[in-house]
Amino acid sequence: MSIEVENLTKKFDNKKVLDNISFSVKDGETLGVVGFSGSGKSTLLKIISKLTEADSGNIKTTENSDIAMTFQYSALFDFLDVYHNIAFPLLERREFKGKYSKNELKEIVAQKLKIVGLQGIENKFPSELSGGMQKRVGFARAIVTNPKIILYDEPTAGLDPVSSTLIEDYINQLKKELNASCIVVTHQMSTITRACDNVILLYEGKIVFKGSIKEFLEGNNPYTRQFITASIEGPMEIKSTT
Repeated sequence: MSIEVENLTKKFDNKKVLDNISFSVKDGETLGVVGFSGSGKSTLLKIISKLTEADSGNIKTTENSDIAMTFQYSALFDFLDVYHNIAFPLLERREFKGKYSKNELKEIVAQKLKIVGLQGIENKFPSELSGGMQKRVGFARAIVTNPKIILYDEPTAGLDPVSSTLIEDYINQLKKELNASCIVVTHQMSTITRACDNVILLYEGKIVFKGSIKEFLEGNNPYTRQFITASIEGPMEIKSTT
């Protein structure tokens, strides 16, 4: 089992953003995490990636698993070219620093760019790339350490349908290349159906659905029905932000 989350709870002030949730993700499996805005999806990724601490509960991963995270808005360094953006973890992380020669680094970066279909752009800067290309460079940087766990936070946000399809294809490809366990936070139905094997639906910090894509799409769970049909009516209350 590559990721096992047990009884995870996180509070901000007096609000439980995550309330005693448990699930697991196997090697080579992609789990979609869906729910309304503010349901705890991104907080979950931050806890798994150790950017935030949980109040209680446990997260177990396969021993020595490297964890990579891609962000909603690529999070590339504007002042670095593509080569140095991708090589950054190998140049700066203590466990990789000095491990590779310059030629080896060039080969590794070129290989990762090839995987995401962007050969030969090492000298370009993020400002010279489209939004979809920036996301793919972000993917290449995420996988430069050959991680066994990849976390995606809204990977298709702000992209047109064709670019979204391309990103979804790369999520599937990277999972196969690395036999990685993947978690994808998304609102987009095409990403759920094309890139995920299983789904959990969060509402008010709890898991109100856990199951396969088929069960998610065809089952009679009132929470998934409301989410899929984008209905105002249902067990999930849409709270005012004002």
